[in-house]
Amino acid sequence: MTLSPGTRLGAYEIVSLVGSGGMGEVYRANDTRLDRTVAIKVVGGRVTINTEFRLRFEREARHIAALNHPRICTLFDVGHQDEISFLVMEYLEGETLSHRLRKGPVSLEQTLKVGIEICDALASAHRHGIVHRDLKPGNVMLTKSGAKLLDFGLAMSKAPLMNSPLDETVSPTQAHRMVAEDILIGTLPYMAPEQISGGRIDDRTDIFAFGALLYELATGQRAFEGDDRGDLIVKILDRNPLALSERVTTVPPAFERVVKKCMAKDPDERWQSASDLLDELKWIDGMRASATVAPGAPGRRSRRFTLVAAAAVTIGALGAAAGYFTSPAKQPPVVKLALLPPDGAQFGN
Repeated sequence: MTLSPGTRLGAYEIVSLVGSGGMGEVYRANDTRLDRTVAIKVVGGRVTINTEFRLRFEREARHIAALNHPRICTLFDVGHQDEISFLVMEYLEGETLSHRLRKGPVSLEQTLKVGIEICDALASAHRHGIVHRDLKPGNVMLTKSGAKLLDFGLAMSKAPLMNSPLDETVSPTQAHRMVAEDILIGTLPYMAPEQISGGRIDDRTDIFAFGALLYELATGQRAFEGDDRGDLIVKILDRNPLALSERVTTVPPAFERVVKKCMAKDPDERWQSASDLLDELKWIDGMRASATVAPGAPGRRSRRFTLVAAAAVTIGALGAAAGYFTSPAKQPPVVKLALLPPDGAQFGN
């Protein structure tokens, strides 16, 4: 159901449709109380018809609203009106990463920049007990201030909804186990094997999707593609994508290792935290930046050392010659010179 301009959802007045997807539509709207532009995502599916799911949806949305990070789109409000559940979010101007990828892969520098920003957002969400569950290029917005992670509408709080039969087997210290109706929540090409098979969901599930996102950034192609839904599921569960270096010959081995480890089938073989992954990406970016700095011309100290060394060699050679002609011995004397440069000195070209 598409909402017409002027429709009111509480204090929010719909202005125009921005986009739509499998879980609902996103609208530009006006917050009439604060006179500001917001984005409203109207969530469809079971959330609107199942009371238990709606309660969990609202509970988890409130957890997400507590997130405060410059790389996470702010969630302002959550509501339910006339069988419509909706999220009220910060309105961002820019283009989604999926839209950008239609033009092809991005440079390694940009891949690392976006990757570091989104990984930073993930690390913050995970520290607050939130698993995104739907990380994909369509949920990353490229703005003038950098990348922002969007749409926590499918996110899962690892703190359970007490007294709910949906969560009665979950404790705050355990990873969430999917119930039957939850299976295949997310976007299939970026879903981890355990997300497809109904296994335990935790931070490492997002790390798998993040690896698929990095792969697509670097190559311009999805890590997992299939002829149909069943074929795609088989590939995610049992097969590895083509190596990055076979698609992009210039990719650094360290970066390829990071992506490969993100997409390990077994969660125990992946990066165990987004924070550790973030540190690794920053290190790779630092090495890349160092490698791109061209060596400068030799400085004054280098030139001075070159002249001094040349003079010392000349003097040594003259001394050796003088010794040869003045020595009474028939054999010329052996002259050994040891010239050690000062600390930090460089030889001129």
